[in-house]
Amino acid sequence: MTPSQDKLQKLAYVAQQYYLEDRKQGDIAAELGVSRPLVSRMLREARELGVVRITVARPETRVESVQDRLRQTSSIRDCVLVPDGEDDNATNQSLSQGAVQLLRQLGSQRLGIGWGHLIGQLVMWLEENPQFNSSVTDICPLVGNASIPARNYQSNENVRLIAQQLGAVPHFIYLPALPESVEEKQLLCSTEIYRKIQTQWAAMDTALVNIGNYPSSPDFASLVRYGDLLQKERTCGRLLVYYFNDQGKIIESDQDFAIQIPLELLKSCRNIIGVCSANTSVQAVRGALRTGIFTHLVARSAAVESALN
Repeated sequence: MTPSQDKLQKLAYVAQQYYLEDRKQGDIAAELGVSRPLVSRMLREARELGVVRITVARPETRVESVQDRLRQTSSIRDCVLVPDGEDDNATNQSLSQGAVQLLRQLGSQRLGIGWGHLIGQLVMWLEENPQFNSSVTDICPLVGNASIPARNYQSNENVRLIAQQLGAVPHFIYLPALPESVEEKQLLCSTEIYRKIQTQWAAMDTALVNIGNYPSSPDFASLVRYGDLLQKERTCGRLLVYYFNDQGKIIESDQDFAIQIPLELLKSCRNIIGVCSANTSVQAVRGALRTGIFTHLVARSAAVESALN
């Protein structure tokens, strides 16, 4: 039996007082001169007849909210954000896995690899979790080799190991990251070795670049390359052997003799993934986002949230 218009109006009035005016059922009952149980039955009937329609909106998770803000306020198109693990090692494993996940999602084929702490962690993760079905076919370094023995900065060796675990072809750069001077850099960059790596850089569709911190005290090489410019510009972070400040400005010097992919060539790459380690600072994350260089990001969700705030 279809309820009368008068009854529907009464049900609508009771529902409005309860749901919209936030009145108690007992108060509504006293006003209408009826019992409280009758008001409860009227509210139930209002729902059954469609006078009241209740919808439940699933609250977005904090990570989803941060991802949306990244897309709206930066050059980031997609990202993998991970929670803090039990320790830095566990967090770095999650970040390494996130980087491989992004490569898979992008269908990356020709990959350029930077250097730094997370790149070294990625190598170790891949050694335990090889991805022989990867879409990656070719891998090359984005920066020359360091003179220090630290594994994280041995560009050719990292490329060899990553290529081995992805079933890809490695391409090497037989040049130092930091030669002795600008003149030596110019000489080395005129060689066939450099022209070959330039060809690889121009062909790559994805670059994997570590976002690192700027040390509180600069090393000798950066002092020679920049003098006191890094301190004056309030440098906060590093990508490859480039430095940037909190506003996202890349610090440039006429005396910079580092051998790495030219910035304009890097920017022409379709996908530029910034990868952060467990100890990448909030300031470095914020500055990296403001450079506008990165299209994708792998980082701790807490660090990104703090950077956006």
